[in-house]
Amino acid sequence: MVLQTGRIEFPGADGQVLAARIDLPPGPVRAWALFAHCFSCSKDVHAAHRIARRLAAHGLGVMRFDFTGLGQSEGDFANTNFSTNVQDLLAAANWLQAETGGPHLLIGHSLGGAAAIVAGGQIESVKAVATLGAPADADHVLAAFDDQVADIETDGEAEVHLAGRPFTIKRQFLDDVRGASVRDAASALRKPLLILHAPLDDIVGIENATGLFTAARHPKSFISLDMADHLLSEPGEADHAAEAIAGWVGRYLPSGDAAMSAPSSPIGAEVYVSETGRSAYEVSVRAGAHSMLADEPVSVGGGGAGPDPYDYVAAGLGACTAMTLRMYASRKDWPLEKVSVSVSHEKSHAEDCAQCEKGRKVDVFTRTLHVQGALDDDQRARLVEIAEKCPVHRTLMEPNMIRTHLAGDSTTANPVTR
Repeated sequence: MVLQTGRIEFPGADGQVLAARIDLPPGPVRAWALFAHCFSCSKDVHAAHRIARRLAAHGLGVMRFDFTGLGQSEGDFANTNFSTNVQDLLAAANWLQAETGGPHLLIGHSLGGAAAIVAGGQIESVKAVATLGAPADADHVLAAFDDQVADIETDGEAEVHLAGRPFTIKRQFLDDVRGASVRDAASALRKPLLILHAPLDDIVGIENATGLFTAARHPKSFISLDMADHLLSEPGEADHAAEAIAGWVGRYLPSGDAAMSAPSSPIGAEVYVSETGRSAYEVSVRAGAHSMLADEPVSVGGGGAGPDPYDYVAAGLGACTAMTLRMYASRKDWPLEKVSVSVSHEKSHAEDCAQCEKGRKVDVFTRTLHVQGALDDDQRARLVEIAEKCPVHRTLMEPNMIRTHLAGDSTTANPVTR
């Protein structure tokens, strides 16, 4: 069975909109896990992706999110620090608590692991905490840009490069991580703690696992990730870690008879398509709580049970256009009584497109607006201009990228750009 996944958004501690991803098992959700990613990473880093998918296969729902200023979340990374990461983690837990009753398991990678230890004691629903390559002290992260710490202290901020990307680090970040006491939090956690660490980790040394394990109280466990690096980048290492977490945490989670709730909020824009088996091309389409069919016409061997794929693209353009015009007219208090949009699609030779390759055909969508109401000529002309500002119109006109991979394999194959 194919695991479900979807995107959601929730308010962070400072009101910024944070982006998250939900991974659901194919059957009932036994319990909920919340994953905190590594420093300067994102929710879609290899380890987070693989571990979430593996845990979902064991019946857990998993939420992973981007901290403020990272990935797809709003905010300025330069204004964040370890304390704001903890607050974001608490905000994510509050959202998950309201929607599902979780989280029951907290997982943190690297500095996210330190944040999970600090936050874990503050989240009532959490039954257990697991860390991957976590530092025993938050200021360990300063080693990543040690040669620029003096500049940050002198000038108040500096641009550093982490994993090949530039980030601005301010003095307040240094002060915050130096003041965080992860060992004290581990000692006060009073919840089952699993520490996973790689002896070969050259980013966060194995002595950090020793420091956390010594500080923590029972029940506590340690699992050595013998062949892994800090980011669990080798194939199979993240899977191994996920299997270890699933095996360890089972005794601390609700019984298998107690199914958890799935989020009541829509899970983003994920669309799931599957063959029905009723004809050569018929597929079912699920978008959130909505279900529909798609098919090819009988003339090309289909069953004609639903619109064809290009009909859905045209429908998306038409629906977006109508909604955009309605929003604009409402804001302007214009007398737009009703709007309808007709959209047709055809292939046209590339002579119509000066930027296209010679001989190539391009897709042409012809859109006709039908507006009713006592609108003057200027208003009607303006609505034509507004139609071209609808988000789907912009998506179709801009360069796009499609990433394709096989389920269960995070390797992205042949990104397609247009």
